[in-house]
Amino acid sequence: NGGRLIFQFYPLQVLQSSPTSLQIFQQQTMASILHSSSPTSSTFSRFSLISSTQLHNKLPHRRLRAWNTISSNLAEQLKFVQNGIGIEQDFPSFLTSEHLEQAVNGNDNRLRIFSGTANPPLAQEIASYMGLELGKIKIKRFADGEIYVQLQESVRGCDVYLVQPTCPPANENLMELLIMIDACRRASAKNITAVIPYFGYARADRKTQGRESIAAKLVANLITEAGANRVLACDLHSGQSMGYFDIPVDHVYGQPVILDYLASKSTCANDLVVVSPDVGGVARARAFAKKLSDAPLAIVDKRRHGHNVAEVLNLIGDVKGKVAVMVDDMIDTAGTISKGASLLHQEGAREVYACSTHAVFSPPAIERLSSGLFQEVIITNTIPISEKNYFPQLTVLSVANLLGETIWRVHDDCSVSSIFQ
Repeated sequence: NGGRLIFQFYPLQVLQSSPTSLQIFQQQTMASILHSSSPTSSTFSRFSLISSTQLHNKLPHRRLRAWNTISSNLAEQLKFVQNGIGIEQDFPSFLTSEHLEQAVNGNDNRLRIFSGTANPPLAQEIASYMGLELGKIKIKRFADGEIYVQLQESVRGCDVYLVQPTCPPANENLMELLIMIDACRRASAKNITAVIPYFGYARADRKTQGRESIAAKLVANLITEAGANRVLACDLHSGQSMGYFDIPVDHVYGQPVILDYLASKSTCANDLVVVSPDVGGVARARAFAKKLSDAPLAIVDKRRHGHNVAEVLNLIGDVKGKVAVMVDDMIDTAGTISKGASLLHQEGAREVYACSTHAVFSPPAIERLSSGLFQEVIITNTIPISEKNYFPQLTVLSVANLLGETIWRVHDDCSVSSIFQ
């Protein structure tokens, strides 16, 4: 109860004299072990000997050490009682080390991570951070383009996490994710979490003209109806996209990863200015500036005449002699951010850095980003970058640790928002 394993003890004479009593004792004790891993028991299987305060302070590598210690030492903690006096005794066969270890580690065996074909390196990094192995899954495409998915191991009763960004080709990767979710649901997984580092169709989150679709809501419905119980997304294009889902959504931000990298540079805080490439990203840029030594804010005012076409009008704020850090959630064709950088140089900015979580890099993004406008282009690996898209100014940071820690906290029913405080 509350994370403690409770045994009901009987005098040994009673157990030895009645095989039926021994059988009942076995059943009740094993039931105690199994019930102790219920959602209300603070995950006995790894942390029964650790206080709840210590639990929240454990890092994953320390968690691994913790449950191994419990597994090997739990037998030393238990004593049988004979006539009310604690004595050392050999355990019955059902409490031998093999069965006991299965009971102790059972909850961790219930966590499975599978990767789609969209970004296997990121999924592998997440699994490595958590000290786990990726689940075995078979994904192939038939000659006519249809997708086939088969899980190569049992997930019955497991908490399953499917890592699959819906990046280009968006329709292929989205359909693959839906089929993976369906496969897990039909394999009797207990909980299915879709880990979507990059959520495609997120920009179609509202109607700007008559007779337009809201594709972000449609995709949310598809993921929910496929059987997902939860979604873990990174830097959604707009906050309202979370409301499109009828299931819980854990929204994490790539900002801490980029901020840590910028903090490692020797740039003076007084020389920094954070720039939003458009009015819609002001809230994001303001939050970034507050965490970057409360740097001043500038805004690029633009008017968009068509999809993927932007025209810069003017600059709000002072960047003369400053190091400008442009912040956006994604870089697609790089039209907005490159025109903004050109304007910043015209206004006297000393250096211009581009920071973005998602690197979509649709043509001609690489040509624009490598043209010399930027001192450095800082992105994360939510979307895989092909070798042909690398250029000297590009820096790729990993969000694997961030996503891995979030998965641990979701699995352990701990707070996720505290990561960003």
